[in-house]
Amino acid sequence: MTDLTTYGPWAVIAGGSEGVGASFATQLAEAGINLVLLARKPGPLEETAAAARAKGVEVRTLSVDLISPDALARIRTITDDLEVGLLIYNAGSNTYGHEFVSGDLAAFGAVIDLNITAQLVLVQHFGAAMKDRGRGGILLVGSMSGYMGAPQIGIYAAAKAFGRIFAEGLWLEMREHGVDVLELVLGATRTPAMARAGLNFDIPGLHVSDPEVVAREGLDHLADGPIRLADGNGRNLAKRNDLDRAPMLIAAAEASKRMLPQSGARPRPDQDG
Repeated sequence: MTDLTTYGPWAVIAGGSEGVGASFATQLAEAGINLVLLARKPGPLEETAAAARAKGVEVRTLSVDLISPDALARIRTITDDLEVGLLIYNAGSNTYGHEFVSGDLAAFGAVIDLNITAQLVLVQHFGAAMKDRGRGGILLVGSMSGYMGAPQIGIYAAAKAFGRIFAEGLWLEMREHGVDVLELVLGATRTPAMARAGLNFDIPGLHVSDPEVVAREGLDHLADGPIRLADGNGRNLAKRNDLDRAPMLIAAAEASKRMLPQSGARPRPDQDG
């Protein structure tokens, strides 16, 4: 389990109110690490915070939209007096799905801002202090979507591909300063956000992970970066790396239709799970 001497005494979890984020919070609280939980929805945020406090740790919360211009300033008001030894960025999601050429560029921009820009802001802010101290951990939650293009979610998939390459470069830079970097790549995961989006997880043969399992794996392998495919999803990676891309992309797109609600645009899942 997480080594307190390396990653404590405080952890910041962006997207820490439910699903995988809540599982991270629970498991870190059980390890005795104090928490700062960031999410948009105050209700689930406070429920997760209360459960963590019941395990004996201190918890600070902030209901914040991570893509708002003042997000970092607001986060700093509750973290500047803390020694943050672990940052978990679990807030990336597909907030807008649509065919690109007829879609809303501003909405696509929000997908990029949440999955790329806001992540970069928090990693730079908290990572700089970790580098100066010579210890710490940065765990970025990625997606199997980042290994191939897909209709309706092409911008999200491209943003996740950026995140994977960014994690590799960051790992190379920070390992010399005693800071562990890991991108934990998730496949289909049974979270409240995905349930609200209407995804069908009951397709025969579909491998679906539980939030508790993938969170545990990420924490147990923080020092094994730069990339870890969670809960056995590595066996699916070969299907996404075939050099004959056209038939592979078409087959994957057809398979994804069976998981998603039958509508024109993809639904908006919450960023907090």
